[in-house]
Amino acid sequence: MCWYDPENPAAVFMDNRELEALLCDGRLLRVRPDIVGDFRNMPFPCCSFRLVVFDPPHLLRAGENSWLAKKYGRLDKLTWRDDLRQGFRECFRVLKPFGVLVFKWNEQQVKLNEVVELAPMPPLFGQRAGKTHWLVFMKPMPEALEHLGMDEEQAQETVCALENVVHDLVHGKTHAPSQVLQSRDFDIE
Repeated sequence: MCWYDPENPAAVFMDNRELEALLCDGRLLRVRPDIVGDFRNMPFPCCSFRLVVFDPPHLLRAGENSWLAKKYGRLDKLTWRDDLRQGFRECFRVLKPFGVLVFKWNEQQVKLNEVVELAPMPPLFGQRAGKTHWLVFMKPMPEALEHLGMDEEQAQETVCALENVVHDLVHGKTHAPSQVLQSRDFDIE
């Protein structure tokens, strides 16, 4: 909803649904993502993007067929905190080191401070427009790599390779971490 040009070829739009519905004011709502997926488990490798815009549902209370639920989606009343915490983790996972996360939140039903505490780090800065907030985060480079004499590109490649290995291990996609690390040119002792 926030993009000036929803057809921008530089953007990959993901939503957990496809939808076409006539709203109460007669406008046609079309939700046609490039990828249908869950923000808690994105189908992208680690370190895929330099910029991620995270605009999750912000409503806890909305009728099943209400235009608000159709337009913005709904959070699960019982799991919303864990869902958003996982969403933040996934956003940072798919970001490259020094990548930027733009987070949009409307605090009509859940206050911003309750949501910000679910992020793995505080935002750098933000802007408020009414009840809608825009926050900006940046994925850091792990401090351990800053002291190894690597240039920024080498450090980013190392971080991304290690994050992919960990992600694959956590999700049961591989059972031999030493073979995976060796195949990615890491020296294993």
